[in-house]
Amino acid sequence: MTEATRAAISIDRTIGLGVVFAVLVQTGGALMWAGGANARIGELETEVQVAFDVNKRLARLEGETAVMRDQLSRIEGAVLNEN
Repeated sequence: MTEATRAAISIDRTIGLGVVFAVLVQTGGALMWAGGANARIGELETEVQVAFDVNKRLARLEGETAVMRDQLSRIEGAVLNEN
């Protein structure tokens, strides 16, 4: 390979200020996006926890309602049997 061929093939390995600035801007944008995503995920986790607590309470109330319904059926049956 001659010196002229090497010069034609060589790659300029310097990084321009524009490239550095673009990488910094993209990195900053990615960090801001990640922070926003983290905040949204935190809010969703809070909502899920609240919904879970409400679902537990609702299940407990359904169980108590079923017991009351059974008791009411027994009471109605006893009253009807007396008449």
